[in-house]
Amino acid sequence: MKSKLLLLTILSLAFCTQTFGQPANDDVSGATPITPSPEGTGCSTATFYLPFSTDGTTDSGVQGGCRLSGLDQFFTWTATTNGLFFSSDSPGNPGIVVWDSTGTTEIACADTFETISLNGWTIGDDLVLQIYDFQGTALSDVAFCLEAINFVAPPPLPVTFTSQSSGSSGSYRIAVVDMNGDFLDDMVSISQTNVNIREQTAGGGFTTKDITTPSADFLPSWSLAAADYDRNGYTDLLYGAGSGVTFMRANSTGTGFTEVSGPQDVFSQRSNFIDINNDGNLDAFVCHDVAPNVYYINDGSGNLTFNQGGLGDYSSGGNYGSIWIDYDNDRDLDMFIAKCGGETARRTNQMHTNDGNGNYTENAAALGLADPMQTWSSAWGDFDGDGDMDVFIGASSGPHKLMRNDNGTFSDITAGSGISVLTSNSTETVTFDFDNDGNLDLVSGGNILFGKGDMTFDVYTSVFPGSGAYGDLNDDGYIDAFNSGSLFINNAESNNNWIKINTIGTASNINGIGARVEVHTNAGIKIRDVKSGDGFRYMNSLNTHIGIGSETTINSIVIYWPSGIIDTISNPSINNSLQVIEGDTLSLENSLTNELIIYPNPVKNLLNISSLELNDSSIYTVFDITGKRVLNSKLQSSTIDVSNLAPGNYILRIVSGPSIKSQKFIKY
Repeated sequence: MKSKLLLLTILSLAFCTQTFGQPANDDVSGATPITPSPEGTGCSTATFYLPFSTDGTTDSGVQGGCRLSGLDQFFTWTATTNGLFFSSDSPGNPGIVVWDSTGTTEIACADTFETISLNGWTIGDDLVLQIYDFQGTALSDVAFCLEAINFVAPPPLPVTFTSQSSGSSGSYRIAVVDMNGDFLDDMVSISQTNVNIREQTAGGGFTTKDITTPSADFLPSWSLAAADYDRNGYTDLLYGAGSGVTFMRANSTGTGFTEVSGPQDVFSQRSNFIDINNDGNLDAFVCHDVAPNVYYINDGSGNLTFNQGGLGDYSSGGNYGSIWIDYDNDRDLDMFIAKCGGETARRTNQMHTNDGNGNYTENAAALGLADPMQTWSSAWGDFDGDGDMDVFIGASSGPHKLMRNDNGTFSDITAGSGISVLTSNSTETVTFDFDNDGNLDLVSGGNILFGKGDMTFDVYTSVFPGSGAYGDLNDDGYIDAFNSGSLFINNAESNNNWIKINTIGTASNINGIGARVEVHTNAGIKIRDVKSGDGFRYMNSLNTHIGIGSETTINSIVIYWPSGIIDTISNPSINNSLQVIEGDTLSLENSLTNELIIYPNPVKNLLNISSLELNDSSIYTVFDITGKRVLNSKLQSSTIDVSNLAPGNYILRIVSGPSIKSQKFIKY
């Protein structure tokens, strides 16, 4: 339900002077009249002081829940609007239930939220508001506020889903991912000695493959990630458990797995496959709940070396939902960690910013992202279509947050976005365009927040029975869901257009994980980052799905690979899958031009660039003679420091919007 409410800060308790008596023995007839604040004024005129104590300092035993307890306090209101916005200064202290005038019918209930929007009545109804202390713990007097709001029902669901049995088996975390290299998403579930694959067939439907595995030392009780880290054409799996990590490495025919487990005690949370050191080989990263994070560096032959520290070193952990995205548009991947835990430092979110040369700096506070909230995962996407990644931080306790990316720093725009209507919490938050209208949507637990392209959302609850894994499971270009033995097929009622892009790395990792994909249409640019491991537990499709709404043509697709290679595909057909092999469309040699003047050449320390117009999107990259990227950053001035490069021949490339220019130089 969409609300026009405005979320405002609760007034300090020191300014609250109004008190209300409690009816004896929950006598609703003795309830005190109350007047909420008018819509649009927040709590400025309707913050109330609720004395849970007789001496002003300790809890007097007012407690309850969603039923009469004999201890709660009651107020009456003749509804002037069809909704209320309730806010308290801590979850459950107090809570609210709304009853009709007989005191017998529950209309709405909120146990644990700081804020909630309630409706279910009509204007003119005589209501009773039951206020209670859900937690029932000793506390000082508590303030709450009420705002009268008008609910506007959201439009009908843009798309619906039909449920059927998935036909899968397995007791642990699940995945929707291509397992055999045909770019069709399969359903995967795990058991101690088995990988169950419901393999999607080209003609529709599924074939079951049960592949017996060596007994896994550690099962994916916390998370599952997938990618082809040894580049043999078949997808490998990473099991994250409460006491260790297991890799199930697929053989070269896709018919068996080798079990690889280390001796390290790792309390795994979110896991990812990602090329941490940008050498073209996929590494693995695992959040650690009770110690610094761990990661496994790939030697290029599929052998992984354990490392700990350097990416989230807080000693008592609290690391939950890691996700790798390019938030600052400098063409390398940064890592955000959604944090959860008791003390403030354990639950303060982190951003590890990549300088382009493999060095990471934690700078969430400077970006406005160091939030001490309880969260297990976050969803990153361009929700307003301005070309950079915004973030929805899904709360596991308390209210969710929506943060807009403003050229690399973030602003809280939760108020007015519509997401406050979502009062249920979730550990699993991801983003897809379910109706292919070109605007990213959010899925939180079993709820979908359909985006409007302007950082506002319509909220639909209980679309699915819970969290799951997502991908295109009938090859129709629409995102489906796999959840708890059930398959939810997207009925695609919107009839919007789309494209599905399969990235095939050569210099980069074979899955193209870490690539930025741009789809250019007359209506604007859609961006995606290819990633393995989003949300918290499950593994979603590695294929890049992009809806384009009513647009009937795509002008171009541009892919920025982790290696630094750029591919541009002009006028691809729509409503189809497109396989893009890294380097097929544009080589460095093709972008060489005398229009890019650099000096001195040869150069020892500082390379100067002549007649260059700088802007916020200008990126420079230096490649060695083999084509390997050795320097990469945003271009802040007309001078580049190359003093740390070894003597030899290099190519400098500068990308500024659609312009790509390269020139050779010699370092001595």
